[in-house]
Parts: sequence; C-alpha cells; structure tokens
Amino acid sequence: MLEVGIYSGGSLGMWREYFGKGCHIYGVDIEPACMAYKSDGIDVFIGDQSDRNFWKRFRDSVPKVDILIDDGGHAPEQQRVTLEEMLPHIQPGGVYLCEDIVGSANNFSAFASGLASDLNVYKRKEEIFDAPAIPTGYQTAVSSITQYPFVTVIEKHAHNPGLLISRKHGTEWQPY
Repeated sequence: MLEVGIYSGGSLGMWREYFGKGCHIYGVDIEPACMAYKSDGIDVFIGDQSDRNFWKRFRDSVPKVDILIDDGGHAPEQQRVTLEEMLPHIQPGGVYLCEDIVGSANNFSAFASGLASDLNVYKRKEEIFDAPAIPTGYQTAVSSITQYPFVTVIEKHAHNPGLLISRKHGTEWQPY
C-alpha cells in the first residue's frame, strides 16, 4: 500500500494497523524529515510527486503496489503525473484513490472524467448491433472510475474481462 503525502506520518501507522503486519506500507513525501516515519514494514521515499523520474526510481524499487492513496500536494498537475506514472504499476485488482479534488473547474477532475469516458469506447467484434465489444488495453486494465465529492477512485480488473458484452433484457422487439 502506498500513500503519497505523509506529512506528520500518523496515517502510516494507522494503515499498518488496519491492513495488518502482512501488508507492506510505503509513504512518499517531499519533506526529508518524513524519513523519521520509516519503521519495520514501513518504507519512506522522499521525492516530488510531479517528477516523472522520481516515479521511475520508485517503480524500480517497489515491485508492486495494490493500493495507492494520493493525499500529496493536491495540485491537479501533481495528481495527474502520479496517476499517469503509477496506474500501470498498480496490480490487477488494485485501487487508486485521489483525495482533495476541489473546485468545479478542477483540471484533475476533468482529466478523470475523460478517463471514465474512455471506458465507453466501443469497437465491435462483428458488424452486428449487439455484438460483443473488443476491449481496448485500457478497458482490460480499468474496471471502474467513480467520482465522489472531493475523491476519485479507480479500480482495476482482477482479471482480463475478455470481450465486453452488453446483456439484453426483455423478450422481443415490438414494432412501432
């Protein structure tokens, strides 16, 4: 589990207690003093979440992430870089949460809405109206994007969904 923006470190211990000793906790912050929160089962990385090179070094050091909570700098540009760099690194079945998305004209919210829209891309397997759709690579990875007040949650598929099928309900088409 990774938390971006650990500030006073209190949440790292909370996550450790909540998820148990079997979960390895990672924290990221820009403030070097946050290294003080490193302990058994908790690793701390110092870096700027808007730095793509930092995320490359992080991915090279951390083999997998199941849960990512972005509570870092809160600027849309920082949030977007973190999502772009880390979503592919989050394991199948994993979850990404971004907190503190505020304002009706928030650029990160607009970006996440665009990603949600990309879940609706439809490429038919056959030229039949209700034929199954061939998922894009993005659709095979991401199962849902939910926007709550001030929070965006992205869930990844645990397994490749194969074809996307829109199930029909009812029995017959009625003539007009």
